[in-house]
Formats: sequence, structure tokens, C-alpha cells
Amino acid sequence: MKMPRFSSFWLPAGNCRGAVSLRPCEHDMERAQRVCAPTATNGFRVGYRVIVLLCAAWNAAAAEAPLTLSEARDMALKSHPRITTAQLRALIAQQGIMQARAGYFPTLAANATAIYSGESVTRIASGQISNSQIFDHTGVGATLSLLVTDFGRTANLNEAAKSRARAAEADALATRAQILLQVDGAYLEVLKSNAVRGVAEKTLAVRQAVFARTRALAQNQLRSELDQRLAQVSVDEARLLIDAAEKDLQSALTTLSNLIGDNAILNTRPLELPPVPAALPADFSPLTALALAQRPELARYRAEADAARASARAARDARLPTISIMAAGGYIPIEHPQFDTKYAAGGVNLNLPLFAGGLYRSRQREAELQASVADAATQETINTITRDVRLAWLEAVHARERIGLTASLLENANAALTLARARFDQGLTSTVELTQAELAQTSAEIAQSTADYAYRVRRDILDFQTGTLR
Repeated sequence: MKMPRFSSFWLPAGNCRGAVSLRPCEHDMERAQRVCAPTATNGFRVGYRVIVLLCAAWNAAAAEAPLTLSEARDMALKSHPRITTAQLRALIAQQGIMQARAGYFPTLAANATAIYSGESVTRIASGQISNSQIFDHTGVGATLSLLVTDFGRTANLNEAAKSRARAAEADALATRAQILLQVDGAYLEVLKSNAVRGVAEKTLAVRQAVFARTRALAQNQLRSELDQRLAQVSVDEARLLIDAAEKDLQSALTTLSNLIGDNAILNTRPLELPPVPAALPADFSPLTALALAQRPELARYRAEADAARASARAARDARLPTISIMAAGGYIPIEHPQFDTKYAAGGVNLNLPLFAGGLYRSRQREAELQASVADAATQETINTITRDVRLAWLEAVHARERIGLTASLLENANAALTLARARFDQGLTSTVELTQAELAQTSAEIAQSTADYAYRVRRDILDFQTGTLR
């Protein structure tokens, strides 16, 4: 039996209106049938329908998959302009190494010269000291120059360039850590705001039910108008809470969208709760030592100090002699009685700087002062890191303790609210006591909902301060 040939076509990514759905739309099914109809049997038509269903379900599942924190980080690192800027600066610094290293290699240049003086011989009577006789001639050739030694100046210039490159790389790592901290903070802020909005919506539903019951009792003269008004105030407060939570959520979504460089993905993909952070160390002393060894900002200042010291040595060595080899050779195409057809010469040149108006000493002094500035900045950074690590550890410990405290607070607030509602239903208390209990329970539930996210944020800040957030 000869098998029919199937025309290739793109399987749909969703339904016809662009919305994600687990079932394909009618247009998708009709398109599959139109493609298959000329060549496929009824069995193959059913097969294509199954493929369309599976493809649409797979695309819908992919579109609705939660956005993980790792994915958000990767998107930010790929698209954020600060990351690009830092990486480009690191590449620029690498070119400085190539430029400094070029001093070790010979310099080769080609020359072509044609001179016409209007006479067979003329003389230069002013200007620099040179051969005063000028002949009409033409020639082509090449010159070669090779540095033999400059007594360490080129080596120090290379060391300075390498140190600047290390500083640029450390700056790129610092920028990366800052972006990751901002992404983590915005990501967790979205989750926290969403949790607060959920609490607010549940609070509104409960208070609306209390208001409806209070209004019915007031209409039957079993409750006063004051009770009804207070119940309405509770409903309005819940609505204000929802409005504030929605504003915070949209602000957090805007911040996260700006960081990851995608304004649409957060509208279709929910956020996934990150894994539980690692256990918090019992003491901050090991964290301080870890930070002093890994913080990229400290590595940058140390590299800048090394570069300044190397530049100072290079400026000092500029006053030392320079020994180089020079060679030249070429061909004179037009015969001249004063020149041979070919020429070649070579020699050794010793250059000893004697006086430059204090230029070299001033450059050395400038570089030494820059090294002192970098050393002072390094010490200040060490002090700042030591302080920030301890403060971040204390904040993380406090945030961890708040998780247990808010859980106890919520338990007691729920119990108090249950008692207040029971007394209110029995007519033993007024709406004032019920409202106070509701406010306490709402506040406790919000505090408990946000305590975990606050601890995660503080844990990220501690990782940033120790240099482990990379």
C-alpha cells in the first residue's frame, strides 16, 4: 500500500485568539483538516487531531509554567544594560594588556620616499640638527626597531595593565551581584504583595458577611445603627487594604519587569516560591572572614592599588636608560651618482634621559599618590564590609525569629476573633470589640504572611554582603 505524503505545516502555539488554552480552538482543528484532507485518510485525520490537541496542551502548559527565581536571574543577567556595560569595560581593560605587551615585540615599518629639491644638491640651514645635504632621490625600504631592555619599565606597565583588568573584572562581578540582589528583592516583593492581597481579599469577604448579618439584625431592631455603621467601616477598611496591596503588587511587578527586561512574561506566568534558604550560621565571625576573601568590591580596590603601585614603578623606571636595536634596508629604483642601488644598516641605540623638566618625577609622584588613595579606599571598604556583614547577620536573625513570633501572634489573634464573633452572635458584645478583634487578626495574618519573605530577603542581603551571591 502506498503511503500518502503529508504536507508540513506549523502546529498552533495556542488558540486562534492568542490566549493559552488546554484545548485547541475550532480554527486550529479546521486548519489541520484542510492540510490533511487532500492526502490523508480518516485515520490520519484523527491522528492529526490528536497531535493538535497534544501540541496545544503542551504549549499551554509551557506558557503557564511558573517563572522560577533562577530563570528571572538569567533573564536579568542577559538583558540588563548595567551588566553589558560592566562586561564591556572588562573587555576594554583586556585591550590595555595587549597594548602594554606590545612593547616586548619589534616594530617594523615600510617606507617609500621621493624627494625633489629643484637642484642636484641643496642644503638645509635651519631647524633640527640633521644631514644638511639634500639630494634628489627616490627609494623604498623598511625599518626595524626592537627594545632590548628598559630596566623594568615595560614589565611594570604590563603589571599595571593586568591589575586594571582584574579591577574591571571584579567590578563586573560586583555589578552582577547587585543585579542579582535587586532581582531577588523584586521577585520576593511580588510574592509578598500577592500574599498580602490574598489576606486582604479574604478579610473583605469575611467582613462583608459580618456586615450583611449586622444590617439584617439592625433592620429587625436587634442591632443599633452604630453597629451597622461600624461594620460598614470595617468593610471599607478591607477595601482600602486591597487597594494598597494591589498598588504594591503592581509596583513590584513593574520593578521586576524592568530588571528582567520583559514586560509581558509576568502577565502569563506566575512566580514560583524559591527553595528554603540555607541555615543561618550561629556566629557572624566566619561570615566576616568569608566576605573579606570574596567580596568583589574589595578585590577591585586591591587591584586598583596594585595598578597604581606598578604605574609608580614604571614612572620611576622611565628615568633609566633604554637600549634598543635598529635596522634599516631598502632599494633605490632610480640610479643616482651619490647612492647605491641597495642600502642596509643596523646598530644599537642607548637612550639616557637626563632632563625633562621634572616630568618623570611628577608622574611617579602622581602614581604613588593614587596608590595611597587606593589603599585608603581598600581599608575603608574592609571596615564597611565588616560592619555590613554583622548588621546583615543581625537583621537575618531578627527576621528568622519573627517567623515564630508572628505565628504565635496569629494563633492568639484567631482565638480572640473566634471568641469575639461568638459573643457578638450571642448579643453579649458590641461591634466595637468585634472590629478590634478583626483588625488584630488581619494585622497578625499580614505579619505572618510577610515574615517568611522578609527572612528570605534578609538572607539574600547576607549572601550579598559575604560575596556568595553570584
